[in-house]
Amino acid sequence: MARSFAILLPPSEGKAAGGRGAPWRPGRGVLPELDDARAEVLAALDATHAGAGVAAARTMPALRRYTGVLYTELNATSLDPAALRRLRATTLIFSGLWGMVGPADPIPDYRLKMGARLDPLGRMASWWRPRLTEALAERLAGRVVWDLLPGEHTAAWDPSAIAMKRRITVRFVTADGQTVSHWNKLLKGALVRHLAATGLEDPAGLASFQHPAGYALDVDASVLTGRHPEVVLRGP
Repeated sequence: MARSFAILLPPSEGKAAGGRGAPWRPGRGVLPELDDARAEVLAALDATHAGAGVAAARTMPALRRYTGVLYTELNATSLDPAALRRLRATTLIFSGLWGMVGPADPIPDYRLKMGARLDPLGRMASWWRPRLTEALAERLAGRVVWDLLPGEHTAAWDPSAIAMKRRITVRFVTADGQTVSHWNKLLKGALVRHLAATGLEDPAGLASFQHPAGYALDVDASVLTGRHPEVVLRGP
């Protein structure tokens, strides 16, 4: 399947336990050029009390491992085969431990936020920023990118250094214009499901999007043209 667009997502604090896959090792996921960095972070985390045992833990695909509200609302297992293939081919998930993973990448259960500090590496977003920016430069060049990252994960890369065709950001607001924070991840889950089903590259196409929570494209409040469209979806 052609990859003319990409979806950037945060991970989930909620994670499924266990797994049947072999422990993580290099060469089994997206952006293998990050594997040395991943091994370095994994070793630092495994040396801590909170992360002890992660390096030897069983794995499962990231899309099954992450169980937070975004991923619950996305409900990837119920997508039709074409939409699921598109989701797997185009989605990249930022991670404090892995830098970035694909939906099918085998990962263990872990706890490490992008905003956390890990000795001796420091704050993970700052540590990953040059590495992710370099790795994404070729991957995202010339593509339409739906950037659905929160601020904590946006700090882990430099979009201005990557020659994307378009970088689309999305904001959910209440009927009176207040930015939605508490339910933001849940609302994004339904949007990601729509993007996987349609392969939408033009944000103006969200005019026909029927969000299950009643949010709709606010054309007047959005910027739908240019290289950095800013979409506003307003609640009922």
